[in-house]
This record gives sequence, C-alpha cells and structure tokens, in this order.
Amino acid sequence: MVMTVLEEMRIRSLGVIDDAVVELSPGFTAVTGETGAGKTMVVTSLGLLLGGRADAALVRIGAKAAVVEGRITLSPGDPAAVRAEEAGAELDDGALLISRTVSAEGRSRAHIGGRSVPVGVLAELADDLVAVHGQTDQQGLLRPARQRQALDRYAGGTVTEPHATYAAAYRRLRAVATEVDELTTRARERAQEADLLRFGLAEIAAVEPLPGEDAELAAEAERLGHAEALSSAASVAHAALAGNPEDPEAVDATTLVGGAGRALDAVRAHDPALAGLAERMGEISILLADVAGELAGYADNLDADPLRLAAVEERRASLTSLTRKYGTDIDGVLAWAEESTTRLAELEGDDERIGELTAERDALREELSGLAQALTDARSAAAALFAEAVTAELASLAMPHARVSFDIRQTETADETSGIEVGGRSVVYGPHGVDEVELLLAPHPGAQPRPIAKGASGGELSRVMLAVEVVFAGSDPVPTYLFDEVDAGVGGKAAVEVGRRLAKLAQSAQVVVVTHLPQVAAFADRQLLVEKTNDGSVTRSGVTVLEGEDRVRELSRMLAGQEDSETARAHAEELLATARADGPRAG
Repeated sequence: MVMTVLEEMRIRSLGVIDDAVVELSPGFTAVTGETGAGKTMVVTSLGLLLGGRADAALVRIGAKAAVVEGRITLSPGDPAAVRAEEAGAELDDGALLISRTVSAEGRSRAHIGGRSVPVGVLAELADDLVAVHGQTDQQGLLRPARQRQALDRYAGGTVTEPHATYAAAYRRLRAVATEVDELTTRARERAQEADLLRFGLAEIAAVEPLPGEDAELAAEAERLGHAEALSSAASVAHAALAGNPEDPEAVDATTLVGGAGRALDAVRAHDPALAGLAERMGEISILLADVAGELAGYADNLDADPLRLAAVEERRASLTSLTRKYGTDIDGVLAWAEESTTRLAELEGDDERIGELTAERDALREELSGLAQALTDARSAAAALFAEAVTAELASLAMPHARVSFDIRQTETADETSGIEVGGRSVVYGPHGVDEVELLLAPHPGAQPRPIAKGASGGELSRVMLAVEVVFAGSDPVPTYLFDEVDAGVGGKAAVEVGRRLAKLAQSAQVVVVTHLPQVAAFADRQLLVEKTNDGSVTRSGVTVLEGEDRVRELSRMLAGQEDSETARAHAEELLATARADGPRAG
C-alpha cells in the first residue's frame, strides 16, 4: 500500500543554504550537524512549503529569491490529494510537487502540481500532511487556550459535536443580546423619532389632502383670478359666432355660414364636386353652433365669486405648509405619510420586540447552561483518558513516576451579562464554553500537580510535548511529523527513551527530527548530516546520508565533540546496537 511520504526537498538561497537537496524516507530520519550549520533551515523550508509566513530576511544575501521545492508521495484518496486537484494541481505519478518562492523584496509565490495557487492553499494541505513541532510549539502548549484545543482535538467527536451545538446557541444568544441592548439603548432616540412622526401625521390628517389636489387648486385659482377677462372674451366670441341680441343688424358667423350652405345646397345636384363642398359647409355650421353653445355655457358658469377665490387660496396655503415639510407636492406628502405610518408601527412595536427578544435571550441562556454542562462533562471524560494516555507515554520517556492531569475549572461571576448558570453557579462563558483547561504535571510521587508552565523543566516539557504528540498520533494521525529540537534539555537515559519513542512513532508515520542528541539520532532509520563549506554556506554536497563508518563518526562527534575518540566511537557503536536491538534500523 502506498503511504503518504515527504520524499525530498530542494532548498536554494535560503539562509546559510546555497543549494541543497534533503532526501527523506519513510520511517525515522534524524537531521544532525554542528550548531549553526543550517539544520533548522530544514524546518524553516518545510514551514514555507506548508504556507508559513514569508520573510525577506530568509533570502540568502546576494540572491534575488529563495526557493523551496518539495515532492510528496500521496496515498490513494488522501484528502490532501483531493484538495490539490480541486485547486487545479496535477499529480506526477502519484506524487505532488510543491514549490514556494520568496523574493528579496518579500513577495511570495506558491505552486502545487504545476499550478500557481494562493499561499492559503498550502496551509490547507498542511493540516492533512504534516505536524511541525519546535520550541515555539512547546511554548504554545503552555497557554491554557492551546491546552483546551489539544484536549478537544484528542476527544474528537465526543467534544466537537456538543461544542458545535453550544457554539451555534452561543452565537444566537450574542446576536439576540446585542439586539436587545441596541433597542434598549436607543429607546430615547426611538421615542423622539416616534413623536416627530406622530406630529407630522397629525398635521397631515388635520388638512386631509387629496391626491393631486394642489395642482387642481392652482388651476382654479388662476381661473378665478382672471374671471372678468375670461367672461368678456367668451361673450365677444359668442356674439361673433351666434350674433348679438342687442344689435339685430350685426352679421354673425353662424348666419353667414348658414347662407353659404343654403346657396350650395341649391345647385349641388348639378356637380358632385360642389356637393362635397356643401357637405363640408354643413359640418362647419354644426361646429360653429356647438362652439357658440359651449361659450354661452362657459360664460354662464364662470364663478367670479371673491369668497371662493379666498377659500381656494386659504386651502392652498394649508397644502403649501405640508409640502414645505413633507414633500415636494401633495402626492409626495401622502407618500411620506404612508412610509411614516409603517415606520411608526415599527417603533411602537419595538417595546413588544424587546419583550420577545428578552424572552428568547433568557431561554437561550437557559439552553446554553445545559449545553455548557454537557460540554464540560464531555471534556472531563476525555481529559481522564488523555491524561492517562500521556502519563503512560511519559513512563516510556524515563519519567515513570510522573503523572499528568487536567484541571477543568470555571470562573464565577456576579455579572449577569457575562455569566450563565452552570451547576448552581453563575460562571463566565465564551464561544468555547465555560471551561478553563490547564494541563498539570506531578513529576514525582508526593509532588503536587502544577501547571506545566510552572512545574516542568525544559527536558520534562520536551517529553510532555512528545508524549502528547504520540497520543495524538493514535487518535488523530498525520502522515509526517517534524520535530525541531524537541529533545532540548533532555540527556542521558531520558534521551535514549526519547529516541526509542520516536522510533516507535515512526512505525506508523514518517518522522523527521532535527536533533543534537546522539542518543536520539542513533534510533533513526536514516541520518542526514548538514555541513557548511569553507565559505560558510551549505551547498548541494552539504546534506549527505550517513551510513556505516560515517554515521559512527558523526555520532562520536555528537557525543564527545571529537570524531576520532575511541571512547566516543565505542559509545556510538553501543548506541547503534541498542537501537538495532529495539527493531530493524538502518545504517
């Protein structure tokens, strides 16, 4: 079966490394070398491949850019392979090629499977490919928040499922509480707005405007203001069309047109063309009679009453008062009134809304209390198992009497807004529940358990970190583990046990360890030596696989600082023999 394995990395112009290839293999690989030789650049390079932060200071002086390329063989169906193909990458005979370039100006580019991708895609792949641990990770483990995350990660679904339910209720509670606070805080502003709306609506209701009324009254006012002139014009026009009763001899248009029509009617039978003109003359006569009649009616109905004009102007003034405040015309005023009625209903309904939200908030707080208790119970059960597993691992790391436990506690509060009731107490709550989780260590019998930040030495902390990772490997494994100086502060028998435990972890995963301890390196399936050239750089020939005599010499150097010390050589060979006795080892 094909396993997911980081096969090799090529590093160019990164820190002290000019151009080097790091060839890795399944199992346990130890990276060794003199202090400052560039061993940590292996960790840095892998961090870049996995989407770590780009830093222009990493680029070798005089180079335009640093480049890291990696080749990872992926097992069929590996989630990383699926994500890479989603990003457009193509696999090379089952292997994924990843590259990261950092320019001297700090610009960064990433490629997977020949396709340019955002750096964030590399970080997504990293979650499924590699777990990187170094001194900074140990410091991170000292923070209670990270310890809670570690416990939740170990617990898996038994915690993540109630945590997800709790988190959803928490988000809804915060949203409801925020809305209640906003509505309550803005109560005065809302009351002022409602008063203004009521005043405006009352003014409009008192006037009772009708749609288009302002335009109609403007036209009527114009007509009433010129009533005499309009009446005179209508009378003159009527007399010209229909005659003036006071002057019987005056000739009018109707009489003249009628005479012309009769003359044509008398001879129309003799010429069809003239008959057509006679018909048109008859139409003119009818039209003149209609216009004359309408003019007479207009003059009779024209209202020249000054009182009506005064009433119209008074009404217009009332409408103008509304249009100055609420709209450009009466139709605009009526639209404002409709919108304001809706808004006023909303404002007046806020009190009811506050009541509904307050009831929902209280119900959510009660629900959250039960969910928080369930989450605490799940964490407590997982903590007992986690602590037992880590304690067992510590026994394999030369800490047989050490005991690890978790302190899961809550902080009480009298502030109702920041607390919920759990177990009969009001305790502080947050997005991850009510628990403060802290990892405790009792390094020997009779010692009181203390937070690992206070109760663990450097070497003990390294072993606790390794024990935690080994436990994780059994519950939430990744294909490759990279440890940078995880054995810091460890020596003697404890170092041998660390090496033995890393070798055991390597039976189910690829393990790469940057180490200065020969006791650890001796257990590796493969040992890589990082060496500088005389000019202070690491070149292609500066990373070599050590076998046979070369490996003994390097272990001797690591033991005694002298490659040719007979005592150191004997000790190195003894270490290798001890490692081989634990199982098949390389070299």
